[in-house]
Amino acid sequence: MANKKYVYLFEEGKADMKDLLGGKGANLAEMTNLSIPVPPGFCITTATCKEFYIEDRKFPPGMKDQVQDALAIIENKTGKKFGDPEKPLLVSIRSGAPISMPGMMDTVLNLGLNDKTVEGLARITENPRFAYDCYRRLLNMFGDVVMGIDHHKFERILEAQKDKKGVTFDNQLEAPDWAEVIEEYKKLIERETHTRFPQDPVEQLFMAIYAVFNSWNNDRAIIYRKINKISDELGTAVNVQTMVFGNMGNDCGTGVAFTRSPSTGADQLYGEYLINAQGEDVVAGIRTPQPIATLEKEMPEVYRQFVETCELLEKHYRNMQDIEFTIERNRLYMLQTRNGKRTAAAAIKIAVDMVNQGLITKEEALARVEATQLDQLLHRRIDSTARLDVIAAGLPASPGAASGKVIFDSDEAEKVARDGEKVILVRTETTPDDIHGIVAAQGILTSRGGMTSHAAVVARGMGKPCVCGCEALRINYEAQSFAVGDLVFAKGDQISIDGATGQVIRGEVPMIDPELSDEFRTLLQWADDVRTLGVRANADTPEDSAKAREFGAEGIGLTRTEHMFMAQDRLPIVQEMILATTVEERQIALDKLLPMQRGDFYGILKAMEGLPVTIRLLDPPLHEFLPNAEELAVEITRLRLTGGSAAELAEKEDLLRKVRALSEFNPMLGHRGCRLGISFPEVYAMQARAIFEASAMLVKEGCTVIPEVEIPLIIDVNELVYLKEMVIRVAQEVMREMGVEFEYTVGTMIEVPRAALLADEIAKEADFFSFGTNDLTQTTLGFSRDDAEGKFMTEYLGKKILKENPFVVLDRKGVGKLMKMAVELGRKTRPDLLIGICGEHGGEPESIEFCHLIGLNYVSCSPFRVPVARLAAAQARIKNK
Repeated sequence: MANKKYVYLFEEGKADMKDLLGGKGANLAEMTNLSIPVPPGFCITTATCKEFYIEDRKFPPGMKDQVQDALAIIENKTGKKFGDPEKPLLVSIRSGAPISMPGMMDTVLNLGLNDKTVEGLARITENPRFAYDCYRRLLNMFGDVVMGIDHHKFERILEAQKDKKGVTFDNQLEAPDWAEVIEEYKKLIERETHTRFPQDPVEQLFMAIYAVFNSWNNDRAIIYRKINKISDELGTAVNVQTMVFGNMGNDCGTGVAFTRSPSTGADQLYGEYLINAQGEDVVAGIRTPQPIATLEKEMPEVYRQFVETCELLEKHYRNMQDIEFTIERNRLYMLQTRNGKRTAAAAIKIAVDMVNQGLITKEEALARVEATQLDQLLHRRIDSTARLDVIAAGLPASPGAASGKVIFDSDEAEKVARDGEKVILVRTETTPDDIHGIVAAQGILTSRGGMTSHAAVVARGMGKPCVCGCEALRINYEAQSFAVGDLVFAKGDQISIDGATGQVIRGEVPMIDPELSDEFRTLLQWADDVRTLGVRANADTPEDSAKAREFGAEGIGLTRTEHMFMAQDRLPIVQEMILATTVEERQIALDKLLPMQRGDFYGILKAMEGLPVTIRLLDPPLHEFLPNAEELAVEITRLRLTGGSAAELAEKEDLLRKVRALSEFNPMLGHRGCRLGISFPEVYAMQARAIFEASAMLVKEGCTVIPEVEIPLIIDVNELVYLKEMVIRVAQEVMREMGVEFEYTVGTMIEVPRAALLADEIAKEADFFSFGTNDLTQTTLGFSRDDAEGKFMTEYLGKKILKENPFVVLDRKGVGKLMKMAVELGRKTRPDLLIGICGEHGGEPESIEFCHLIGLNYVSCSPFRVPVARLAAAQARIKNK
């Protein structure tokens, strides 16, 4: 065990060692080897973290010795010594997972300071104020991260000191003020933990390393990994790095920058810095920072060097970089570089621009944009014609717009959102502990912080609108309200935010659909050139069909005819049809529905002229169209008790008898789908006639139509034979009556296991298959979706019984095996069999990849997911060449 290598000096690593050194450590190593100014340091590996947890949170044997050996090398390089009061070496301790998890784990700065070394630092720098400022920061961070004391308790002491001195900002406090704060911090630590702050720097070091490893499994890190589908098994590295100081005076500073705008993708430096500050001041939002461009005026030579370094790093990594830097005595140091988080709009623009600049290939560009990110661009924004009551403005930290109720607490935001309410989370600033509130909220509004603050970075990553640094807001947590001038907004009041402009608006505002950029269209055209999997849309109206076509759909993969029956002007006729006691009575109602259905299909087929349209015949059980039995019983009781009309009472009692006669113990597996068509063939005949009459009308108008008639819930080929004969007969009748011929096909949905197992037999009669994976998942797993998601799915996922919710991400092992079997059996019978998928999985990237792998012809999803599916299909092809 002792011979294992747990520690790597930065110069021993390189960029491709990310799995071992973590993203931060690997990039620090790479920058060191590129001769970029990086403070010396070393990395404790992710493998050490894994052993730490295997050994029940104990350091593996030999690790401590390797850390002290590496520390001795750093002492040699810097000419400083850890714990030496004369020339003290100070270090930072930072986490660094293989996949970036910004703000989710812990950091400690200025480690190595104690009551003696702080005096040495004051003498060397001739700046006691700076030295005491560093010490109080260590006490705060160490007390919070390592000793578990609430950060706000330290903040209260600091605020009291500023009030006492009559100042607003931390940097207005002088050395004696900081000395008083230090004493109060030490008292707080002893009071809260019953132990004193450790004066031994080596003890500090190993306690901090322990805390960082421990933070891999803190609540916010676990939630972040779950949201972003990051494995719990990766572990984090620990980076120990020589401190450089941005808070020694006005020739010092610290900042965060991106080589391109993470919001828009514009090819220009984007970021912020603070003079005379340490790194956490920028991201914590304690002071509002300056835009990076102003650094050129304040420190022109440092700015020139910084620009050159940014250009070098972007060209080297061939990606937009997120960079942390510190300036100490007019000297630039790079503390971190990583591929920057970006909005969907920025990701697309950067990818397309980098192809045009010759930095990456088109295939690399397609792989750079997360397909699910495209959702951000397909949501609504504030209608520019609307009259807005703008109450304040902050920084436009993450684009998009949202309306919701004002909520000040993340726990409450989560609860209110769970109850179906839309929420705007309003905070002075957010911290990593607010992650669940940010997830639940429609948007985030903070009164402090800049474009690189925690709220801004996390919101951009999630595609949520965010306005930061809105300093006009005066938030009162105790009163649960905020004020802007004389206006007061209480918890529950409606506001809107515009993350593109930074505006905060009173009330709910009208929104409009997004417009897609030229780069967006270019990227999707590249995706279309690469992918082999077709993309259709699920659409039930001409408007949805037109929107789907606009987003690039190559047809309609599912039109649900039952949605048309739910319209208020049709429901009484549908109920008349259901409650009919003879075929003749039923036909009278169907004759009324026929022109309505014909109009529906005419509109959809016309909107999709020249493209295939799959129309599923009636699927749900008939009782879904009838009044609720319990509500009817209550109404009957009311009529009886109040002496209501005898005729009305008799009518409702008769209706209740029929509703109860139609009710089923398990309607999902009951009298629905093709079983309805077999029991009531006249219903399916009416729908087929409506489809074909609409097709004939369009053909006469010179349109090309491609209707695909879909029979749902088949379990046996004989069901399909019976209903297909009826569909063909109706088609021939319509052609004769209207004197025109048209093309059509008849196929089926594969949505129960027996149909998949007998796909070779069913393919003898089916022109196409479409997997209805919502029902196929329910029938394969034996789950009722509503019950599973409402009662036990969270436990199954939390206890890792299932890796993903099978209703969101296709279950490849079970449902997928049935699908693969059905494809192989079906094409064995009919090699040219058209096969697609029309469940919700058709718009989910991992599920789309599986559809590509088993050779489906197309996926079908909601219109707004069509661009997601186009890109995901291309990525599946690239990944699985």
